[in-house]
Amino acid sequence: MHPNPVFRAEDRARHVEFARSRGFGVLALSVDGPPLISHVPFLLSEDGAVAELHLVRSNPIARALANPKEARIAVQGPDGYVSPDWYGVADQVPTWNYVAVHLTGRLELQPPDRLRDLLDRQSALFEQRLQPKPPWRADKMDPAALERMMRMIVPCRMQITQIDGTWKLNQNKPEAARLAAAENVEQSGIGNELGQLAALMRDS
Repeated sequence: MHPNPVFRAEDRARHVEFARSRGFGVLALSVDGPPLISHVPFLLSEDGAVAELHLVRSNPIARALANPKEARIAVQGPDGYVSPDWYGVADQVPTWNYVAVHLTGRLELQPPDRLRDLLDRQSALFEQRLQPKPPWRADKMDPAALERMMRMIVPCRMQITQIDGTWKLNQNKPEAARLAAAENVEQSGIGNELGQLAALMRDS
């Protein structure tokens, strides 16, 4: 998280809404040696207290969860390069604007009999965003094929104890400079989801 408090003033509810909407992040867990990292879809409860996810059984993180472990999910939002020329203000430096939320808590394996419910809820959440396409459901699969695939993954649950967010959107610049930069960010092509990033910059 960025240390400047001006970029961390957003409230917890906005962090939770952002992370729930994204539903995908980088799961990190420390054991001996470098941190273990996996990119995972997840479900976050409405109050931000619990994240649910599944891992391939052979994933080193899954193998490390013989006992619950402290872990973090980093959720990345739109990001983009900002050139000093775009502010219309002298003596500026290049920077990178971005949104990120970190979910920290205790990660543990769940009983296998909870897996199907988790998978059904995950697919239902994302399938509903594809409307008017009829939603895919697991019962469309051959039961034996579904069972084989489910044996390869394990359900996990993280009890969240801390939520932090960085919304680095040039809030430290004069309004005119921030808005001018937003116009250029949207057209720059350097970054991800630049239209959404520019909209957030205009609203900050």
